[in-house]
Amino acid sequence: MFPRHPAALIGALVAAAVFALALAGVLARWEWMEHADWAVLDPLYRYGTAHPGWVRTWDVLCTVFHPAVFRLITLIWIVYLLMGRRPDRYQLVLYLAATVEFSALLVTFTKAIVSLPRPATALVAEHSSAFPSGHALGTAVAVTAIVFAASPRLGGRARTAAIVIGVLIVIAVGAGRVVLNVHHPSDVLAGWALGYLWALACLPILTNRRLRAADETPAVSDIGS
Repeated sequence: MFPRHPAALIGALVAAAVFALALAGVLARWEWMEHADWAVLDPLYRYGTAHPGWVRTWDVLCTVFHPAVFRLITLIWIVYLLMGRRPDRYQLVLYLAATVEFSALLVTFTKAIVSLPRPATALVAEHSSAFPSGHALGTAVAVTAIVFAASPRLGGRARTAAIVIGVLIVIAVGAGRVVLNVHHPSDVLAGWALGYLWALACLPILTNRRLRAADETPAVSDIGS
């Protein structure tokens, strides 16, 4: 029902390596990584200053798909689940809360520990620190968690469509943060990696048979009465 394919393990290992590399580079101030970041940021900054409409478009996209929007949608889903009688509702609620909702704390904690300043060339106002990208982490964990949670109710084509749309949103938001010069590319890569890892780390909540059995007990009792 849920991903147990070796590809999931490979993806987790790659994500862990990407996050570890980005974190090490930031803490050690690796010159090659800083040069790589600015090789991307500089031309985007020059283009953005000459094309205000381009900047506004990306700013709107990042606002529409802000992690807070995903958290609100997920909160509505959680309330809907709690009001229903779906047998696995408590598993889903716990998983969605631990991943999508808790991701705000994960971002805040990681940013506070690393405390990396944002690029001085930022084209829009942002006030928190840079590493990791909260938008990248928030959308990555939300999309991954929502797809995992919804997969059992989706057919093959619907599941594929959900994955494709979700990946496009995650990529677009991450790219937008770099286009707007509010994040280094390494911040975005770290956010994607950590978000995906967190969604996978919480996945046992969905696959735990004991939790599923505890979920189903009230329903069985109701039927018996």
